[in-house]
Amino acid sequence: MKIVIENDYASLSLRAAEIIKAQVNGKPESVLGFATGSTPIGTYCELVKMYNANDVDFSKVVTFNLDEYYKIKKTDKQSYYHYMQTHLYRHVKFKETHIQDGEAADHAAECIAYEEEIASHGGIDLQILGIGVEGHIGFNESGDEFIAATHHVKLDESTIKENSRFFENENDVPKYALTMGIKTIFSAKKILLLANGANKAEILQKTVHGAITPKNPSSILQLHPDVTIITDREAGKLLV
Repeated sequence: MKIVIENDYASLSLRAAEIIKAQVNGKPESVLGFATGSTPIGTYCELVKMYNANDVDFSKVVTFNLDEYYKIKKTDKQSYYHYMQTHLYRHVKFKETHIQDGEAADHAAECIAYEEEIASHGGIDLQILGIGVEGHIGFNESGDEFIAATHHVKLDESTIKENSRFFENENDVPKYALTMGIKTIFSAKKILLLANGANKAEILQKTVHGAITPKNPSSILQLHPDVTIITDREAGKLLV
């Protein structure tokens, strides 16, 4: 793993955006995997600035999102569809954007179709990840096994509590989600994991130096050939 510790969130966001820009400028038809949550927002803001300054062209880029709540309407302000539209997709022209359908009548069929769509584009060139305080990547929760493909998942109470800050109250947080699986994420040619804040320091230390176990899904990244972790000083303090 390559570890980059920046001084603050702004520097983290800019560094991540520069890596994404370099990927697209080097391969204009790149397939990018995007994450949601609070951490990538600064990175998306920087990408919009770069796009508006004509420093990068996303017109040949195809994107796939890691996950979506289930069930949730696209129009819901807490849906990840709405999140991506707000922070990136309505500001930047991509060739195609894909996100799981949080309203799908058949979640199993939706997951299979999503995997087939990713495969039809040759897989993901660069996957952006955040990380949960319990080590989840996407909505791959701590458990007894790694689940390979895109799947329907019941969210852990810790995840629901962590995400409740985005909702009026904890009871409003959806209890299920659709998420890329570990094999889907691991199959990306490059992975960029972003983390900020002191509450992520311990799990990052375990991700980099701990046992590889489904109890900490992010630990599987130790085996990937091309992972870059970018943190601010607080999140990276146990990696120094």
